[in-house]
Amino acid sequence: MRGREPEDWEAFHAFDEDSDAVRNGWRLTPPQSAARARKETAEHAERELDLDEFSLVIAAKQDDAPVGSVNTHAVDRVHGTFAYGISVGTPHHRKGYAREAIVLLLRYMFFERRFQKAEAWVYSSNEPSLALHRRLGFVEEGRRRRSRYANGRYDDEVLFGMTVEEYTERYA
Repeated sequence: MRGREPEDWEAFHAFDEDSDAVRNGWRLTPPQSAARARKETAEHAERELDLDEFSLVIAAKQDDAPVGSVNTHAVDRVHGTFAYGISVGTPHHRKGYAREAIVLLLRYMFFERRFQKAEAWVYSSNEPSLALHRRLGFVEEGRRRRSRYANGRYDDEVLFGMTVEEYTERYA
C-alpha cells in the first residue's frame, strides 16, 4: 500500500467507469470527466496526512500500479473503534489484494495506533465481500435492513466487526 500520486488518476478513473463494480460500493454516481478525475486525484495526493483517518492505494508489487484503494473512516479515538472501506478494480479481483490490504491495515490500526475494534459494512448483494470478511474472521454483528437502494432493489447492510484480540489470535 502507498499514498495516492497525481498520475494514479487514470487507473482510478477506469475503475470508476466499471458500473458493476461501482454498484457494490458506497454510492453509484454519474460518470465524471477525465479532467475532474485528474484534478481530484492531484488534490487528494496533496492533502495533509491524518494518522488515523486516511486513504491508501493498493498497488501491485511488480510495478506499483494501482489495483484499488482502502480507507479508514468513522474513527472514534475515545472508544478505540474505526471502520474501513475497500475497493479493488474488477481486473484485479480474486488475486488476494483485498485480503492482504485488510490484514495490513488492521495490523497498523491495532498495533501502531492502539485501536481495539474494526468494523466493516457490506451490502447483502455483495457476496464476494461477505465471503471475504467471513474468511478473514470477522464476526457478523448486525444488519440494517433495506438501507440501500441500487440496481432496482433494496439491500441490507451487514455489519462485521473484529477486535484486536480476535485479530491477534488469527494473525499474530
